[in-house]
Amino acid sequence: MVNNKILILLPDGIGLRNFAYSDFYEIGKKEGFQMIYWNNTPFDLQDLGFQEIRITKAKTHPLTDIYKNARKQIELNLNQKKTKDTVYNSYRFPYSHTSFKKILKNTLQTILIYRYSSQKGLLKICKRIKDNERKTLFYQQSRLTLENEKPAFVFCTNQRPVLAIAPLLAAQDLGIPTATFIFSWDNLPKATMVVETDYYFVWSEHMKAELMFYYPEIQSKAIFVTGTPQFESHFDKSKIGSRLDFFIENQLDLRTKYICYSGDDGTTCPDDPQYLEDLALAIRHLNEKGHSLAIIFRRCPVDFSERFDKILEQYEDIIVAINPKWEQIGDMWNAILPRPEDLILQINTIAYSEMVVNLGSSMVFDYAAHAKPCAFINYDVTNKVLPNWTVEKIYNYIHFRSMPNKSAVIWLNSKKEIESKIEEALMNSKATIKHAEDWFKIINQYPPQNASQRIWNQIRICLITPFL
Repeated sequence: MVNNKILILLPDGIGLRNFAYSDFYEIGKKEGFQMIYWNNTPFDLQDLGFQEIRITKAKTHPLTDIYKNARKQIELNLNQKKTKDTVYNSYRFPYSHTSFKKILKNTLQTILIYRYSSQKGLLKICKRIKDNERKTLFYQQSRLTLENEKPAFVFCTNQRPVLAIAPLLAAQDLGIPTATFIFSWDNLPKATMVVETDYYFVWSEHMKAELMFYYPEIQSKAIFVTGTPQFESHFDKSKIGSRLDFFIENQLDLRTKYICYSGDDGTTCPDDPQYLEDLALAIRHLNEKGHSLAIIFRRCPVDFSERFDKILEQYEDIIVAINPKWEQIGDMWNAILPRPEDLILQINTIAYSEMVVNLGSSMVFDYAAHAKPCAFINYDVTNKVLPNWTVEKIYNYIHFRSMPNKSAVIWLNSKKEIESKIEEALMNSKATIKHAEDWFKIINQYPPQNASQRIWNQIRICLITPFL
């Protein structure tokens, strides 16, 4: 009998939206696979009708986090040396010195970085991580689960979490093929690769080239270009409800056209509230000229701060907040997880807004999927929250270099030009949308609605003709 059992490893909630809330499961089921979610999230996936194996009290080795952080810094050092590009320094975060434990941890990391900052040293760091993880109780528990379940394949939904290392190592030690999905379009230049698997699933040929550039030890035949399930649902018209229902549910005015302001987290964009106010003032001026416009504010799902409260209160005639349906399970950003209903909310927010304004987020592609334009904020405010922060840092990130035409978005280069550019975009944005779609085709394999099917096709190929 052919073994068609696939364990879908969810080391954290990041993969829920792509692999639990999309059509990924149903497509796999139709293809004849037996899927079990190896679930390290707080959510009970049995409520969605999925079979799962719960992971409880998983712990990494005490030194793994230190080695992981050292690995990241060494990779950034090597990438900078290789390219002679200082942009890699912008992916580093300053050390925290708020406790003796953190100071000790930082000291150990610094020693490791100094001692092993070479390609050979990096390999030693990676080996030490694996050796340490094999000593953990979590590794032994993972191995026991795999011996009991005997899956044909283990598919990890995210390459970043350290808690994914032990289960994947256990699978490899038992001769079970493993794969990981590269979660986001900006992940590879930032040195966020934590796991090492037999196969890698990426968004596009562009991402495949990135993966081979940063990790030349990975063979081309081990990398599969599939696209991401992240955008699939935008092409499912059944998920779009009626305009009337959406407006009534969210207390919107049926006579008004809405522009979505998509917020960032406080680290990425500390001046977000000021930008939101600038947009609100521009909308107010446009309404004085005879337009009937307002703003839907969709905050960053991991931002539960009160930093927007004053602006929302002051401009309540212009701004309607429609908060993402995410749930805060803990204090860390990766403990704030999406609910299934947020997918529907986001799709309908896009469907019933005219365009989106934000600071350089991937929402440009969500709106491109609906043939709607995006405006990128591209100026610094006068009274910055952080004096050294600037938009230049954001747009210098490597993932923005994939933009084939700068006209793929509307650039808001100053507060003064918001009004005219919004008005122009509402009148005619066909060229902008076309360039955004061209960018989307570079970032994500087309057609985007077939990503899950392509993933399952490649998994089947791995089972039939493994190159290992």
